[in-house]
Amino acid sequence: METIYIETERLILRSWKNEDRAFFAEMNRNEHVMKYFPKLLSTEESDSFVNRIIAEFEKFGYGLYAVETKDTGDFIGYVGFHRFNFEAPFSPNWEIGWRISDRFWHKGYATEAAQACIKYAQENKLFDRLFSFTAIQNIPSENVMKRIGMTHICSFMHPALPDEHLLKQHQLYSIKL
Repeated sequence: METIYIETERLILRSWKNEDRAFFAEMNRNEHVMKYFPKLLSTEESDSFVNRIIAEFEKFGYGLYAVETKDTGDFIGYVGFHRFNFEAPFSPNWEIGWRISDRFWHKGYATEAAQACIKYAQENKLFDRLFSFTAIQNIPSENVMKRIGMTHICSFMHPALPDEHLLKQHQLYSIKL
């Protein structure tokens, strides 16, 4: 059964439905959507990612929310919280992140949903601080970080990527809640 966690003026942030999986897999195969990620994901890898998201919800009660538009009910991607744990001075910790289908870019959806997530986290005292990070080339995502009130901390070399990888260098932002 679907659980609605957060509503905004234009969006519903909810639990994942099985019917989200096909569109999410399509997103994860889209070169525009995945431009700043290490690789495109197969349907199996995408399904595995959804399974990890659902497991995180079961463990913590929050996570990367499926996002749909109120006017059409279209699933457009995810926005929410993820527990990261890689080799870095600021890890393990919680990040706020997003992945929106390119069919829904330039409408302010990522910003609107992320602001609502931050408010939800503050009201429910989920975290003291949230982080967000992206490859230095991903200016659109970095702009969302700025719009939601995050502060640039530093750049770092993402330990999960090989040294010669184009996306190795990342920008790190945070916000105190």
